[in-house]
Amino acid sequence: MEYKRLGKSGVQVSALSFGSWVTFGNQVESGIARECMHYAYDNGINFFDNAEVYAQGKSEEVMGKIISEAGWSRDSYLVSSKVFWGGEKPNQSGLSRKHVMEACHAALKRLRVDYLDLYFCHRPDKSTPMEETVWAMHNLIQQGKVLYWGTSEWSAQEVQEAMMVARENHLIGPTMEQPQYNMLVRKKVEVEFYKLFRDYGYGTTIWSPLASGILTGKYNNGIPKGSRLTLDELSWLREKLLNDANIAKVVELNTLASDLGTTPANLAIAWCLKNPFVSTVITGATKLDQLKQNLGSLDVVGKLTDDVMDRIEGILDNKPSMPAY
Repeated sequence: MEYKRLGKSGVQVSALSFGSWVTFGNQVESGIARECMHYAYDNGINFFDNAEVYAQGKSEEVMGKIISEAGWSRDSYLVSSKVFWGGEKPNQSGLSRKHVMEACHAALKRLRVDYLDLYFCHRPDKSTPMEETVWAMHNLIQQGKVLYWGTSEWSAQEVQEAMMVARENHLIGPTMEQPQYNMLVRKKVEVEFYKLFRDYGYGTTIWSPLASGILTGKYNNGIPKGSRLTLDELSWLREKLLNDANIAKVVELNTLASDLGTTPANLAIAWCLKNPFVSTVITGATKLDQLKQNLGSLDVVGKLTDDVMDRIEGILDNKPSMPAY
């Protein structure tokens, strides 16, 4: 396993990490979840990602039980949660001081830990002053309940606003973003956040490196029964990514992967790892074999020579244009 600094922070995170979105407490039974987490940990993965909204808290409960029973030394792994969608009643969602504090306490209880290594604001909250959110996160760090905080699916402008609030008030600001990033979704990481990476050392914990499975080729001939894109809550992803143009690209990528002696999934994950601004790639699995295969992507990065990367760009034909910074 390779380890990288999370942005400019001192903490080291495994190049591949393990997340529980739409799996724990939903698609995956607790026995399989335990098997996957133990295998991930035993093979060097030290970051486990979660959120209050995943399976309405059940995902954190499943993960917390596994961690508690495993007896792993607390300094040998990182665990995260994300705050925004906690419930439907007033004050159960958003980034107000009240919800941020209460959501953190609830996550600590479900995950059975004394502190969160990473705590993300899952979305920006237009109805809460930025000062209130930054102060709430700063206070959690001062209280020892959170070590580092970051953002997820924020715009670069919103992140810079949070940084400015932190600087003006001598507070601890955000240090990482959790964006979607893969061969089909590139602009935010490669263009919008470029200056934050270059000038501020902002870290990334990217999600959906396989574009919800599309890049594996499993959807080339339709949507398989039981796959995640059959879920109603993921209809937005299905509509956004599952189209004829993307499938045509995946077919060509499958051929390239075969030429390299690897799988389409490993090629897609390795491509993400190739980006120097990616701190860690969050992977997921509904069965142990998937996790084992994903770990093989580490061996593929070295095969992505300049010529191979050029060939990939020719297939994707979606490289975002960089402004003159």
